[in-house]
Amino acid sequence: MACQSCSTSDGGAPKGCKNNGTCGTDSCNKLTVFDWLANMSLPNGETAFDCIEVRFKNGRKEFFRNTEKLTLSISDIVATEASPGHDVGIVTLTGELVKIQMKKKGVNHSSKDIPKIYRKASQKDIDIWSDARDKEAAMQVKARELAIIHKLEMKISDVEFQGDGSKVIFYYTASDRVDFRLLIKDYSRVFNTRIEMKQVGLRQEAARLGGIGSCGRELCCSTWLTDFRSVNTSAARYQQLSLNPQKLAGQCGKLKCCLNYELDTYLDALKGFPDFETKLKTEKGDAICQKQDIFKGLMWFAYTDNFANWHVLNIEQVKEIMAENKQNKKVSSLEDFAIETIAEPEKDFNNAMGQESLTRFDQPKKSKNKNRNKNKNKVSSPLEPQSNRAKPNQNSNEVKVNKIESSETKSNVPNPLEAKPNMTQSTQNQKREQGKGQGQNQKPADKKPIIIKKNENKE
Repeated sequence: MACQSCSTSDGGAPKGCKNNGTCGTDSCNKLTVFDWLANMSLPNGETAFDCIEVRFKNGRKEFFRNTEKLTLSISDIVATEASPGHDVGIVTLTGELVKIQMKKKGVNHSSKDIPKIYRKASQKDIDIWSDARDKEAAMQVKARELAIIHKLEMKISDVEFQGDGSKVIFYYTASDRVDFRLLIKDYSRVFNTRIEMKQVGLRQEAARLGGIGSCGRELCCSTWLTDFRSVNTSAARYQQLSLNPQKLAGQCGKLKCCLNYELDTYLDALKGFPDFETKLKTEKGDAICQKQDIFKGLMWFAYTDNFANWHVLNIEQVKEIMAENKQNKKVSSLEDFAIETIAEPEKDFNNAMGQESLTRFDQPKKSKNKNRNKNKNKVSSPLEPQSNRAKPNQNSNEVKVNKIESSETKSNVPNPLEAKPNMTQSTQNQKREQGKGQGQNQKPADKKPIIIKKNENKE
């Protein structure tokens, strides 16, 4: 099927169509009905249904009667009856399915008020139609400027030319009633054509303009949704959704239409549930429902004096307690009926792709500690004894103060490496003896260091 905005007379892919005439967006094939009866022939003696569905700009569809008995098929461009003049559109559905669509939209197929189809559009009709469509974008900008000048609280959402270019339809949205009589005079003077104003709702505006929803797909109203059912906040309450207007509202500013999709399933599941405001009476006190899981059939109750502890009950158990309460009997406690909930062990997350870190592509920074360790690990020359002292664990012959010297190392010649620790230890012992003389409760003062005793014995 060819695009509406740039179709050729033969119904093929037009010149400049980005999707070869078969796209489902950008006003090409919105709300297209699949003709599953196209390959079936009518029984003998039966005549084809004489009404045809025709599509115009932005998915607007209307029904026309084929009084001239033209042989029409899907994607044919036709000239239809309009007021005044004629309009140009594309045939989207023929045959018996048109009768079903008319019944669905509440149109009486036997009525005489249904407009008729004049002819198949000629090349001249298509040229006039395409030239008029090229003016719509600039005309919409100018129309908005004039509305701002008149200080009207309205938004010109779309502009549509009639097929013959004799009339322009301005679609606008407004919260209140708007007096645009002076605005129409300016429009007719500037654009030099017949003007028609049509107010549309916010949902209809979103359907005409299209867009991407929060789910990542195209808007339902611009692709397949034809009827706009009213959506209430009760639909969100039944589904236990948080009443956050930023999450529940769509691009039109109203509640999302998809809130009604699963509402019937939730309502059927809630038929077997007790009322959410049910109060259970026990000997420990009254209990109020705090939460419920619709599809698992569970309800959470808490005592009025202790809302921190919740008890999980089945629907059957809740009904059993309610039956006891109706007989003016109180159960002992909720713990007798509560389900033993077992906490599931935490599952370790195993990433098969190895991409758990967000900074895996960043270059690692060189730390200063590594540079310092590299400088320490450098090979030192034999003329630097201080470097050997800095590493006490590397030299096995290093002097230790608290260890007793072996008999092989004992000699009269004083060792310069042993002198300092012996001196320091002797000075510490002298201080201890002074403290003992001052009356401190310490060990006897006649005890001397082990190293000094060995030296005296040796002398």
